[in-house]
Formats: sequence, structure tokens, C-alpha cells
Amino acid sequence: MMTAPVKIITATTFYHRYREGSEKLHILDLRTHAEVETECLQGTGHFPVQSIDYQQVRAYLDKQNHQAGQPVYLLCAGGPRATLAAEKLKDDIEADLIIIEGGLNALKNQGLEITRGNSKVISLERQVRIAAGSLVSVGILLGVLVNPWFFGLSAFVGAGLVFAGVTDTCGMGMILAHMPWNNERPAA
Repeated sequence: MMTAPVKIITATTFYHRYREGSEKLHILDLRTHAEVETECLQGTGHFPVQSIDYQQVRAYLDKQNHQAGQPVYLLCAGGPRATLAAEKLKDDIEADLIIIEGGLNALKNQGLEITRGNSKVISLERQVRIAAGSLVSVGILLGVLVNPWFFGLSAFVGAGLVFAGVTDTCGMGMILAHMPWNNERPAA
């Protein structure tokens, strides 16, 4: 099987295609269950990147009457998970994989209407900020009160944040995505 081409389009370009409505867009939302329950773009298939399975994606696309040559749009909160999903799917999906640059956050900035849910779970991005800030604070507190070696925890988290910024990947985010509160499926 040939490797599917991976392309990137701006949120503005996608916004116009979506609003135009002249063709059926096949969109995969790659965020956690909790994030999708909080807010989502109508007409998307939901496949959390941490557990994405190409056979389920193919079955979904078949149900959506996806035709050869039609692109598949990859959507997450900001873009990195869409890139990860493209890497996972490119050898198994016979379609152009198109990453929406800036993800759902950029689409909201374009004014695209988003459906709001009633989930109380906060976004994965905010969870990462809370966890990182908490670990840094705990490292400093323990370094002052218990042993200076605990300053290493703060340094480790800081280095992880620098790495995440440089590589546009977030190990802490991928770990948090597997937490039970982010993976509870909504009741049918």
C-alpha cells in the first residue's frame, strides 16, 4: 500500500471549505472523550489519538461513504495530535490526510460555530499546565523544606516543557490523555 500524502492547511482555508458546504468533509476529531464532550465541531468522527485504530477509522469512513480521492481532515485542539495521528494512519488510509493548522482553537478564532457540551472535565492543555505548575511548586517546596535534591523535580519538569515547546510534542499530555477522567465514554 502506498503512503498517504500528509498536507497542512490553515484554519482559514478549512473554515471556508466547511462553511461552503459544497462537498462532504470527512473530519476526524483526535481529542480525548472529555474534550469532545466539552465542545466539538458537528459532523466529525471521534478517534482519540492515544488509542487510534486504523481499522476503526476505515470502518467509519466506509459508513460515511468516503470515496477514493476525498481527503480526510485531522482535527485536534491545536495541531500536534493531528500530526501524530497522520503519522499513525498514513500507511493504512488511502486518502490525503490533511492537518488543520491550529486545530479547534484556531477554528474558534475564525468564528466557526462549535457545539458546547455539558462535560465538567477541563481541556487537556489546561490539565498539563496545572500538573506542570503543581510539580514545579512541589519540587521547590520539598527542596526548601526536605532536601535540596527535590529541586531536581522542578528542573526535570522545566526541561520537559522546553522539550515540548521545541518538538511540539508533550509527553505529559500523552500521559494525561490516558487518565480515566479523559477516557470515560459518554453514556449512550
